[in-house]
Amino acid sequence: LVPKDHPSRKLSDSYYLNSEYMLRAHTSAHQSNLMRMGLDHFLVVGDVYRRDEIDRSHYPVFHQMEGVSLIDNLMLGKMNENIKMFEAGERTETKQGVHTQDISNLCEADLKNCLVGLAKALFGQNIEYRWVDCYFPFTHPSWELEVMFNGEWLEVLGCGVMEQQILHEAGIQDKVGWAFGLGLERLAMILYGIPDIRLFWSQDSGFLNQFKDATHESVIKFKEVSKNPQCVNDVSFWLPKDQPYDSNDFYDLVREAGGPTVEQVTLVDEFFHPKKGLQSHCYRIVYRHMDRPLTNEEANVIHNDIKKNAVDKLGVTMR
Repeated sequence: LVPKDHPSRKLSDSYYLNSEYMLRAHTSAHQSNLMRMGLDHFLVVGDVYRRDEIDRSHYPVFHQMEGVSLIDNLMLGKMNENIKMFEAGERTETKQGVHTQDISNLCEADLKNCLVGLAKALFGQNIEYRWVDCYFPFTHPSWELEVMFNGEWLEVLGCGVMEQQILHEAGIQDKVGWAFGLGLERLAMILYGIPDIRLFWSQDSGFLNQFKDATHESVIKFKEVSKNPQCVNDVSFWLPKDQPYDSNDFYDLVREAGGPTVEQVTLVDEFFHPKKGLQSHCYRIVYRHMDRPLTNEEANVIHNDIKKNAVDKLGVTMR
C-alpha cells in the first residue's frame, strides 16, 4: 500500500537497520495484527522514529497514537441503517472501488462525529474547526482535522476510511473501518504551552513535577524551567560533487555529536558558485543546555566535532 516513492521509504526520512528492516515510522504497522486478534475498536500508542529537521518541535523519536473502528452488519442494524457495504465499482475521490457510496458516507460521518468530539474534549466545546482533504497510503478518502487555536489553523490529526485491502489481508471480509493518528508530544506542547520537544526527554524535576499528579481534566500551563542563554555558531561548506547529499544526513550528524544540547539547526543560506561548479550550504546551529548554562567553549568543542565529522562522513569541504 505504500508507494515506492512515498517519503516513509526514503533513506533520508527513515532509519534503516539494513536493506530489510527499519525502525517503526508510524503505529499503523500494528493495525493488521490487532484486527487478526479479533479487536474491532482499539487505540495503539507507540514510539516512532523519523529523520527530520532540528528545531523546538521536531525530534528523531516521538509518540504516536493510532485509533481504529470497524463497522459490521450488526453495528449497521444498531444504527438503523440498512445499506449495502460492497460493490464492484470504480474508485473515486469519495470512495474506494469495493465500497458503496452509502457505506463510505456512513464511515465518513461516524469518523468525523467521533473525532470532532475528541477535539472538543481537548480544546473546548465552542471550537472552530475544518476538514481538509489529503492523502495517506492506508486510507481513502482521507482528511486532516484542523482547529482554530490562538488565531491560527492548527493540524490536530489525520484520518480516513481504511483501505479495504488492509482488512482483507487481516482475514476480515465482512467489515469496513476508519482510522486516525496523531502525535502526542506535539499535541501536549500545544495544550500545555510547552516550548521545546526536548523537555519530554528531560529528567529535570522542574519539568516533571509540573505534571506529576495531573489527570486528563487538569488545567496546566507550563512554567519555563531553563533561562540558560543560547550559544550560536554557523558552519558553511561546499557540498560534495561525487556523492549524494541530504540535509537530514547533516541533521543526524549534528544530533550524534551534540545530543540534547542542540536546540535548533537552520539552513540560513545556500548558493551555487558557477566557476567552481559547487553548491554551498550555511547552517546556523543553536546550542543550549536544558539544565545548566552552556559556555561558548563547550559549544565550540561540539561545533568543531560537527565540522570534522561532516568532512569525514559526508564528504563536504569547509569554507
